[in-house]
Amino acid sequence: MTSSQRPKGPAIEVVIASARWRRLPRAGTVVRRAIAAAAPAAARNAEVSVTLTSDKSMQALNRRWRGRDKPTNVLSFPAATGKRSAPRLLGDIVIAYETTAAEARAQRKPLDHHLAHLAVHGFLHLLGYDHESDDEADAMERRERGVLAKLGIPDPYGARDADL
Repeated sequence: MTSSQRPKGPAIEVVIASARWRRLPRAGTVVRRAIAAAAPAAARNAEVSVTLTSDKSMQALNRRWRGRDKPTNVLSFPAATGKRSAPRLLGDIVIAYETTAAEARAQRKPLDHHLAHLAVHGFLHLLGYDHESDDEADAMERRERGVLAKLGIPDPYGARDADL
């Protein structure tokens, strides 16, 4: 395979599990582009599954896996590490429409920008990034800012940082 034939990112399956996502017809494209931009070279031969769902489904997942009986914007489920195969499954990302849309409205940003941010955020979790400590959060946010800047999306933390 020549360099021009190599995939630019991991294989990304996007499943639209809620009809509400039809309000953003480019949702699958936004997700694929965001994850491809965030993917390091080591993740080029990998697979990621993204499900675009509703708050109701997200609430059930959040209750089952995190013990929190409420919807959230994004959840990531890293694949179990074990025997390496090609392509390597990194895991699953789930994003809820209603919460994502409400956050975008509240933050006065385009829905596709917020969706891209959540896709990058979820993908970085699959790569091992976290935000449990201030140092981890700073590293993850720096990476998110860099990826989104490459996509022409304004700093999602800029308004928050301006308030500090």
